[in-house]
Amino acid sequence: MKKILIIRFSSIGDIVLTSPVVRCVKQQITGVEVHFLIKKSFKSLIEFNPHIDKGIYFDKGFSELLKLLKNEKYDLVIDLHKSLRSRIITSALGVKTITFNKLNYEKWLMVKFKKNRLSDKHIIDRYFDAIYRLDVINDSKGLDFFTGDVVTPVLPFGSYFAIAIGAKHETKKLPAGKIVDIIGLLNENVVLLGGEEDIQLGEIIRTKIPEKVFNGCGKYSILQSALIVKNSISVIAHDTGLMHIAAAFRKRIISVWGNTIPEFGMFPYMPGNESNSIISEVKNLYCRPCSKIGFPKCPEKHFRCMYEQNEQFIADAANNF
Repeated sequence: MKKILIIRFSSIGDIVLTSPVVRCVKQQITGVEVHFLIKKSFKSLIEFNPHIDKGIYFDKGFSELLKLLKNEKYDLVIDLHKSLRSRIITSALGVKTITFNKLNYEKWLMVKFKKNRLSDKHIIDRYFDAIYRLDVINDSKGLDFFTGDVVTPVLPFGSYFAIAIGAKHETKKLPAGKIVDIIGLLNENVVLLGGEEDIQLGEIIRTKIPEKVFNGCGKYSILQSALIVKNSISVIAHDTGLMHIAAAFRKRIISVWGNTIPEFGMFPYMPGNESNSIISEVKNLYCRPCSKIGFPKCPEKHFRCMYEQNEQFIADAANNF
């Protein structure tokens, strides 16, 4: 039996984006045993995945982790994180390793000089390009997300749009006033989703339209939030983890892009259901993209990539779905 370790430490969206590789490796390599290395804080994202035979969760104690991994005696490592830490691990294991092209140089050219040398492929397709020698091909079934026996939270609305208002970086997030304006144009009630860090923003929005908005920020686990997304009419989300979870559930998505761009290869991935995804962005800004990840605030101080978003377009897209 061949034993394979797949590495992706974090974060939510990036882990969800590995799911097609996990599924295809497990289903297309006879007798393979698939292990997945991930930060302990993200354990819930993979623990119910039937295509993963063993999850390895780490927090601290890097030397102990290396000892544990060496004892597993892997035949192959698929490194989908491709960082200094993952290279230390693969070097220490001393087994054949497959990784992929992160396009860091091409992204740098786009950010610094606005020269587009980016691939037109989604990051998932680049993953599969990297593992083609394993005779594993993309089955085009999209993303997976498994919630196990987690119970769907009871909400005050039976029918609703889900709006994921959070993001790791502020320059990926719509200002509160823009979200309020969008909600005012929607023809259904709204459930706001985000982490504890988004509670205050959610309350600012809710108090503007209390009869139409439920603030779910900080109230639910990621799996509970995923089920709220699953049961929504459609989803409005920034370039963040819940956007990819929504894609895994084949939801109708309006993704809102600020300082990052879909051309980086991480737009909603729904092969065969592309019409379910609509992108909202302010094109032809001299400063965009200003980062491949994000900033705490707009480096140009105008934040046009979000302040100039067309609320009517976003609301119409959701309503027309």
